[in-house]
Formats: sequence, structure tokens, C-alpha cells
Amino acid sequence: MIRTLIASVATLVCLSVSGAALAQAQFDINNPDDLFLMNRKQTCTLKEGTPVLHWWTGKMYGRRAGEKDRHLFNVQGMNVRQCKFFDDPKRGPGYRSVSREIMLHLDPVTNAMLKTWKNPWTGEEVEVMNVANDPVSMRAPTYARDENGKPVAAFRYIRHGDYFLSGGGAARLFYKNVLAGEYQEYVGGDYHAMEFGTGAINAAQMLSRTAEITDSVLSWGRVSKWLPWMKMGDKDGVVVYHTAGIRAVKGYSEIPEPMASELKTTYAVYQAPPPVDDARINETTWTVFKSLVDGKRAAAEKK
Repeated sequence: MIRTLIASVATLVCLSVSGAALAQAQFDINNPDDLFLMNRKQTCTLKEGTPVLHWWTGKMYGRRAGEKDRHLFNVQGMNVRQCKFFDDPKRGPGYRSVSREIMLHLDPVTNAMLKTWKNPWTGEEVEVMNVANDPVSMRAPTYARDENGKPVAAFRYIRHGDYFLSGGGAARLFYKNVLAGEYQEYVGGDYHAMEFGTGAINAAQMLSRTAEITDSVLSWGRVSKWLPWMKMGDKDGVVVYHTAGIRAVKGYSEIPEPMASELKTTYAVYQAPPPVDDARINETTWTVFKSLVDGKRAAAEKK
């Protein structure tokens, strides 16, 4: 009986130690600093400066009033990032993400690369300008707490079985368009768009303090004005993107054609993220297009 009692006590001690170890090995979603570290891990990794690669694929549509929506392009995109970590005595843990990204606009039937595209509304053949934004980074670090030490992170996931789900909201973008003039508040021309992101992440991996996230899928969408290289001017209508993708934990070997070949030739610099201390101003399709047009105009004036 004594042996049985000792064995029972030992079992209870082991279970207690095991339970405590399990609790220490997991993030606590009720702890604001732990919650922030979960979000940092999801955006980055557990280790500072480790590249994170995302890839997505889908379609882009054109919509105009009184017409059937048109399937204009297939798309493939990728984003590669890394993060620098911070620790502030008052604000707690923090991080800043730096990244660069590409999105290819492909033939809607063959999925082939396109150099030109015939605009079905104007009949004009225009040059296709794929998204190639370098960098796309956080302007400043974000922290678990504000300047007064108040927690700022919120748990925005829904637990469903083995997964945490996110989504349901939208980034409502409205700001000055670099391609428009100085009087946008009077005649319009502001950049106006909505972006949607949803995801499903393995809950056990998300909660773990030691395991990286390998089981994660995403969906990205956007509704915006016509892309500038389409040369639609102020014609009514919008473009709509709808895509699905993955966190490519095996690296660039998971990226299919034609993106894989383009990364080795046209976009070789996108095979790695920017340095963690990169201080360059972010690029967008509109800023890149403006630089392209300005360069062509300057070259033409020299002739």
C-alpha cells in the first residue's frame, strides 16, 4: 500500500510538473505581451532576421456599370520579409518588418507572361507593368504597449477546431495619389481602395513558444481604381483581385512557374528580403509607374 501511495504521489507530481511545463511552453492569449509575441511570430518568425516567404495566386477582374464583369488577368504574387526585434522597458517587445513583393499579371487563358495587353474598352495596346514594389515595409517598429505602458494588442482570431481563423474586416485606403495634381480635394484623383485578408493558422503552432508556423494559408483581395498602365483615365469602373496562397515554409522551391523563372531572371533581387535596417521609402504601383513615366519623358526631352 505504501508503495502504491508513493507511486500515486509521484504520478501526481509528474502530472503537475508536466502541466506546468506545458503552460510555460505556450503563449497565454490573456497576457498582452504574449499576445503580441504571437502576432510577431505570425508576421515574422521566432528568430530575428529569418526570411518569411508568402505566395498567392488568383484572378483580376474588371467591372464597369451596366456590363458583365471581365476576367482580365490571372495573377501570381509573392512577398519575402524579415523582421528586426526590439525590447523597450516601458513598451515591451516590439518588431519592424521589411519586405519586397511582386505580383505578375498573366494571360487569363494560358497563364503566360504578358509584355503588352490590348485594352478591351479603348482598343489601345499598352505595356503591362507588373507589381514590383521594393520596399514594402513598416515605417516604424510596433510594440506590445503604447508610450504610457497600456497594452495595444488585441486577439483577432476565431478558434475553430485545430485552427485560428482571421478575417472579416477590410483595410479602407484613401489617400493622395502621387499621379494626380495638387487639387485632389477639389476635383478628385485620390487613391481609393479596399483590401481584404483572411487566413487559417494551425492553433497549436501559433500558441507554441518554440515551434515555428508551418501550417498556414491565406487569401488576399482588393477593389481599387484602374491600374495606371491600363490608361483608363477617369472612365468609370474598378478592378477586383481575388487570390489564395500559402506561407511557403520550404522556400522558393514551392513557387511554381512562371513566377519561379521570373525570380531567377527579371526579379533576382526579390530572392531575399531587404536588410533589417532598410530605411528607404515604400513603393507602390503608382510611385513605380510615376518614376517610369518621368524617366521616359526625361529621355524623350534629351533627344
